[in-house]
Amino acid sequence: MDLFLSFIMFVAVTTLTPGGATTLATSSGMRFGLAASMPLILGMTVGMVVMVGASAFGLGSLFLVYPAARIGLAALATFYFLWLAWVIARSGAPTINTDGQVLPHGLGAGAMLILVNPKAWTMALGASASFGALGSDPMELAVILASVFAVFCFGSLSIWSVGGMLIARLLRTERQWHMLNAVLAIMLVFSIIPVWSDLF
Repeated sequence: MDLFLSFIMFVAVTTLTPGGATTLATSSGMRFGLAASMPLILGMTVGMVVMVGASAFGLGSLFLVYPAARIGLAALATFYFLWLAWVIARSGAPTINTDGQVLPHGLGAGAMLILVNPKAWTMALGASASFGALGSDPMELAVILASVFAVFCFGSLSIWSVGGMLIARLLRTERQWHMLNAVLAIMLVFSIIPVWSDLF
């Protein structure tokens, strides 16, 4: 029970703290609302579940055995994060005109954000290594870890998305929207730094 409570604390901290996923959830909630952001949130949750499950079976350790694969993943994550930051930075206030309106990111984009992030893989590997005693075999461990991460990841991202909705109510002008989008884009760019710092 003590080990499980420690695991719950670990998951709560890692899913609630700011990062690329929470920034994207906030931006989506701000622009589209919680309901429209659900595919994105579900995608990120699914990505986390797949990652943690794979790590419980030892698949994630391939990134430790083959450093080149980890560097390649970091490069892919960097390009993807920069592209998302560019999209957010160029966004203005939401428009009620559906012609040409940018749609919220979907399930695939959310899953990709998690699966290409080496820092997230490191966290999943750390969870499997530190709390491996929670399961008597890899399958049981994968189910336990993935279930807890799914609940906390979904809950955390939903909270950040609702936070984005509340922030949006304070914005009155196009300039304010551009300024806040720029801040979110910069936060997303800065979330790339830990991806590379963990490699060296």
